[in-house]
Amino acid sequence: MSTSVETTLPTPTAGAATPDQPTAVEHVLTVDCVESPGIVHAISEFLLQQGCDIIDIKQYGDKAQGHFFMRVHFASAQEPQATDDLRRGFAPVAEKWQMNWQLEPHGRKRRVLVMVSKMGHCLNDLLFRARTGDIPVEIVAVVSNHRDQEGLVQWHGIPFFHVPVTKDTKAVAESRLLELVDEFRVELVVLARYMQVLSDELSARLAGKTINIHHSFLPSFKGAKPYHQAYERGVKTVGATAHYVNAELDEGPIISQQVIEVDHTYTADDLVAVGRDAECVALRNAVRWHCEGRILLLGNRTVVLR
Repeated sequence: MSTSVETTLPTPTAGAATPDQPTAVEHVLTVDCVESPGIVHAISEFLLQQGCDIIDIKQYGDKAQGHFFMRVHFASAQEPQATDDLRRGFAPVAEKWQMNWQLEPHGRKRRVLVMVSKMGHCLNDLLFRARTGDIPVEIVAVVSNHRDQEGLVQWHGIPFFHVPVTKDTKAVAESRLLELVDEFRVELVVLARYMQVLSDELSARLAGKTINIHHSFLPSFKGAKPYHQAYERGVKTVGATAHYVNAELDEGPIISQQVIEVDHTYTADDLVAVGRDAECVALRNAVRWHCEGRILLLGNRTVVLR
């Protein structure tokens, strides 16, 4: 008597690597340069020569400024260390067209330092989304001029640094911040309701890699309790603005804004609650788009290739 045993081999899942099929490696290429015919062809030809497959492509030509912007998300059947090879290969193309460009592995987590004062809603949102992988960041440190959020940060297992700021110690505090930026190899600083004005020198040092969030009642309602001031004036919208920091207070290039309609039934406390939500969404979007390589600068404006 013979027994026949049938063995069923598992079917490879879509996109999975087989012994003779290398794993696909994904990258994001962003470029901007003076607009000219042939740029798209040059980029696509390079990717074709490298055996790459375009997954997603966004482009924009600003006619008024004569400037071109592009973001390409692509895959290649090469080893992860091919990132440097791709950069070396693209360098002559970029030089020919005088491009500003970056080529990074897709999904790479940026090293982020968050600054906060007393209000923790934006910080809490970023911590949660970083922890769950919703945004491609690694929050490597939190700096605050108060200790209100120390427990929350420590619960997440992230180093917390209390750096008090007074008129007399501002320079020392900013020097300490720069030490931490260097120590933790920080790529992006996020002011998550950090209620201190950065000096012109620090703003210049961190230009292009510092994002701030504030309510959008400026310049009408300044100072303490802007939402209560807005309530007294019967505002009909509540909003928030996330922008890059520069030497002009709250006037850096705008990245993301949120606007929420309200009416006469909203109390001052209701406006505060709505404002918190708007601030979280605007800041989260700005951080996400920056870290995904979707934001390109055009003077004091941003081009966001979503």
